[in-house]
Amino acid sequence: MIKTLSVLIACLGLTFTTNVMSATTVLAGGCFWCMESDFEKLAGVTDVVSGFSGGTAKNPTYSGNHQGHYEVVEITYDSQVITYKELLDYYWVNIDPFDDRGQFCDKGPSYLSAIFVANEDERAIAQASKKIVEAEFPYYDVVTPILDAATFYPIKGAESYHQDYYKNYPKRYRYYRWSCGRDQRLIEIWGKRAIH
Repeated sequence: MIKTLSVLIACLGLTFTTNVMSATTVLAGGCFWCMESDFEKLAGVTDVVSGFSGGTAKNPTYSGNHQGHYEVVEITYDSQVITYKELLDYYWVNIDPFDDRGQFCDKGPSYLSAIFVANEDERAIAQASKKIVEAEFPYYDVVTPILDAATFYPIKGAESYHQDYYKNYPKRYRYYRWSCGRDQRLIEIWGKRAIH
């Protein structure tokens, strides 16, 4: 029974540690500084790491080759506190799901939005959440794709300053976020749901 439960937990992308069920997911929403800042505010989220995923280049870097990769965050969360569905509900109101060129002032393939799913349960939840957004905005194309999970490459080494950028460089971060128009556009789309 314990072995079967361990296999099931592993298949669902969960880990079991002292009465805590932790899971990870990878989401792309443009600038990973902003995604990290937004998701670290959530109760139940225990870690958010900036990086790259979705491309074929090995060991992508910010200032080097990251062609084909999305800027993403890997979110670790306690699934007994916050569900995967609740994470996605929060995700949608923190992106522009209609922009097929990037997010806010950042344009180009690496700044596109995407949901990376690790299994069929996540895929079903992600598809259902996307349908809710499509129903709310029937005259717009929701361009955010649902993609198979791929290798996650965290930002590291000399580029580690990107991790926790909003904490380590708060003035620069706030100026970037304001000048990029991220919050203004989010409020335009989502209204008060975008304010947190």
